[in-house]
Amino acid sequence: MEIAEDFTGDTQLALMHTHLLALGMLGFLIVLALDKQFQLSGTKLFTYLFWFYNAGIAVTVGMMGVHGCLTVLGDDVPEVVPAVAGVGHILLTVGLILLFVLLGKRLKEPVQEQPPAGEPERAGTSV
Repeated sequence: MEIAEDFTGDTQLALMHTHLLALGMLGFLIVLALDKQFQLSGTKLFTYLFWFYNAGIAVTVGMMGVHGCLTVLGDDVPEVVPAVAGVGHILLTVGLILLFVLLGKRLKEPVQEQPPAGEPERAGTSV
């Protein structure tokens, strides 16, 4: 089996899969569980969180790909690549901050009594 470009060594390409799994899939599985518990979605703040976080993933992983490909090809990596990756990390951080702000707001709301699952609400009936 021939290795692409006869490259052996470390590159950002080896980390892309793990980053996508951890930041993308696992991150949003956690958000899904939090949404189920605290009804986060459907708010303007959640929309901002969603777009900032996903843009951060796209920019960060995209720059990992560019950096890795340039490394494999033996080209110099321009200084703008890590700078743009830094912007991706900032977007991810803004998304996480929005998640924590939204969770904080939901935790401060009073608890509302909900009927047990499977039982319809009865309006105007007394026992």
